Amino acid sequence: MYYSTPKRDQNNLKMDFLATPKVGGRQIGKVVKSNSHCDYVVQLDDSMDVQEPPRTEDYGFGQFVKLEDSKRHWAVGVIYNSQLFNPMFLNSGPRLSSEPDPMFTPDLISETRTLLGVVLVGTMAVQESNPYGVHGIPRVVVPVNALVCKMSQAEIYQFHLDSESNPQFCYYGHLLHCGGAFAAQLTQQVLTELINSNLFSEADQRALEVLCKELSWKNTMGAMR
Repeated sequence: MYYSTPKRDQNNLKMDFLATPKVGGRQIGKVVKSNSHCDYVVQLDDSMDVQEPPRTEDYGFGQFVKLEDSKRHWAVGVIYNSQLFNPMFLNSGPRLSSEPDPMFTPDLISETRTLLGVVLVGTMAVQESNPYGVHGIPRVVVPVNALVCKMSQAEIYQFHLDSESNPQFCYYGHLLHCGGAFAAQLTQQVLTELINSNLFSEADQRALEVLCKELSWKNTMGAMR
């Protein structure tokens, strides 16, 4: 794993941001392309790729993910969209009258794929052995085939701490601007899940609640116009 459990006293950790770590967390897929510098497309792993494909709950709308490989950590992102790819849809060619028999078509494999849209919202860094989040658009370009893994609650908590272990939520405007067609709903869901996680102090919880209520009011008023 890259990051530790969410404890303020982490002097015993030995971590290096540029070291060669083991990829931690449940892998859900790989990067296959990008639409922009902070908008990436991830191909979901299936039974043909891995022995244990990700569960439906692992790649839902608003799920935090980390993009990394065996050499380094690249970025932190949020799933904002999904798309089903089925090359057989509207296929005008000849079709079999029944399902193909595997005995006569041993090389026939499923061409259907699930693609996920991921917006990058920052990176993880480390200072004095303490991991923290750097919010904003990452400077690096994430390479093709970089692994994408589901983030744990501990990692999500650490991502929302700054270098002085203070809570932060600095990608608010970026997520509203780059979160796709459902950016407002995505931002509100992220806020709601952070509130429900009870990972922050009472004062920080109240600040998140105020921000969430304000966004909810804006969404409601915008729908009424």
